[in-house]
Amino acid sequence: MEVNGDNPEKHLVKLKCSVQNYDWGRIGYDSRVARLFERNCGGQIEENKHYAEFWIGTHVSGPSFVEETDNVSLKNWILQNPKVLGDVVVQKWGRDLPFLLKVLSVGRSLSIQAHPDKELAGILHKLQPNMYKDANHKPEMALALTEFEALCGFISSEELDLVLESVPEINEVIGDVKEDRVLWSIFTKLMSIDRETISTTLSRLITRLNMEKEIRQLTSKEELVLKLEKQYPNDVGVLAALLFNHLKLNPGEALYIGANEPHAYLTGECVECMAASDNVVRAGLTPKYMDVKILCSMLTYNQGLPEILKGVPLNPYTRRYTPPFEEFEVDRCVLTEGATVVFPAVPGPAVFVVISGEGTMLTSSSEESVSVSEGSALFAPAGTEVCVSTESKVELYRAGVNNKGRAQIDDVEQDATVVDRKEIDGGDFPVMEDDDILMTVVATNLGYGGGCHGV
Repeated sequence: MEVNGDNPEKHLVKLKCSVQNYDWGRIGYDSRVARLFERNCGGQIEENKHYAEFWIGTHVSGPSFVEETDNVSLKNWILQNPKVLGDVVVQKWGRDLPFLLKVLSVGRSLSIQAHPDKELAGILHKLQPNMYKDANHKPEMALALTEFEALCGFISSEELDLVLESVPEINEVIGDVKEDRVLWSIFTKLMSIDRETISTTLSRLITRLNMEKEIRQLTSKEELVLKLEKQYPNDVGVLAALLFNHLKLNPGEALYIGANEPHAYLTGECVECMAASDNVVRAGLTPKYMDVKILCSMLTYNQGLPEILKGVPLNPYTRRYTPPFEEFEVDRCVLTEGATVVFPAVPGPAVFVVISGEGTMLTSSSEESVSVSEGSALFAPAGTEVCVSTESKVELYRAGVNNKGRAQIDDVEQDATVVDRKEIDGGDFPVMEDDDILMTVVATNLGYGGGCHGV
């Protein structure tokens, strides 16, 4: 594989990737992230260590490195070879990947959190750079590899009324609420309650649910409350979970999350793609730093179930997941024995990660194929046609710039094309064409004047 040759713009680049060992990750070999990392980097897996996230990209918090170089990061390699991004990406986002691809292995709930929009991200980064590492927004999409559970968005008004009627413990701590902003008032009051009161309230709620469990079937949300309380005792997030939609995704289903939308991943494994950022505002189900004032002020307070993406079939092996964000889209490709698929050249770059199986990848401008297997990660420059083949079976994911983001160059999106195996074997590729200051700014940006609703 040619990395530093005369024409790096047309060659696949194998990557060594980073892993994050957050406490919510699955442990040892039970974690798909651990297994991918071992195969990708040859590292030793510690059986009692948490392996939460496998990162493929250029973000400073978890950079990928170019294989067969002297520890050159993908970010620096791109800076040296900016043409690999394509003109539209360089013009729109600069000399860097606009997206970050991850694999997550969730053993216990992540924090209740939201990601700021670009304007708020810039403010947070300027005022608290040690906490908010960059100035970018972070819209994201999670594509389930296994059964995957998450909290996302606020429940409908009808469901909220039912919660207030059936959970007396919440009414006891929030008291009267404003009629003109009921949901905002309920959530802000709840999240602002002191820890001692929350501990007492949760104790009563858990005791009641355990007693009722003996005489009736608890709802899935009530069962979730019992589970979360064991993971995060005396945490306000356990109560707050009652206000969010509880979603269960099947493998192949995806959930996208825009800026300022509350969510928490609960359990399961997924491929996740996002704009290149690591900004998170937390306010529950976590021992980490929580910024309740910022979170309560930044949320959209939209209610109702979010959209679940099933993917659009491009061919018998590939489905495309296109969220309403410019930075990225994701293809899921599952090839069966002897199958081959071609991903046509597009004006932006892409990264690939192999989740299982093994096969080969080849570009139309290279005579040498690249062997890939579980844990393989690769960068494909803009304008690179990529063919994937397997003699057994392979499951891989491709992340690239959303068609919305590359429309300046290519108004017509080309679909991945299935080709007959003998065409490849014969060598013929088909032709494819300060806190108070901060709070005031946040409130003003959200249209609330100079106040913050008494947060």
